Amino acid sequence: MKKILIRIPLVLALLTAGLTIVTPARADVPSMTAEQAVAAATDNFYAALNTMFTGDGQAMKDAWSHADDITYMGPGGNYLKGWDAIGAEWDLQTSRKLGGVVTPTDVHIIVGGDLALLNCIESGKNIVDGKEAIVNIRSSTVFRNENGVWKAISHQTDMLSFL
Repeated sequence: MKKILIRIPLVLALLTAGLTIVTPARADVPSMTAEQAVAAATDNFYAALNTMFTGDGQAMKDAWSHADDITYMGPGGNYLKGWDAIGAEWDLQTSRKLGGVVTPTDVHIIVGGDLALLNCIESGKNIVDGKEAIVNIRSSTVFRNENGVWKAISHQTDMLSFL
């Protein structure tokens, strides 16, 4: 019990400071089904995306596998393979500080073994050259269970004209 009481002030201090806490979705937690773990990974992915829009991309990098077999086809029209290229893309996107918020709607998740597929509509807005830019694109993300943690291994979206 003392551990919980000691951590509460720290969590409250972090939340008061405006920091976003993103916890990896763990598949090895007995009380969590694979479907629940992937839903948590989805929540983490979009929390990380929105944090990235503020200029902090570490949570997005943490949400991804760092393997060589991963892929990314983002809203700018690129097709990237492997963590080196994808990590560099997240650095570039982080530097844009697009602001705004994007959330998944019409979420559909399929879990099978150590792979899961998320299909959704990414809806919201970013700020481009001081003006709101509406986001409403189709998106697919594949997650893989890596050592008990669900990590993104592929993400594909429609293109956005402002990118």
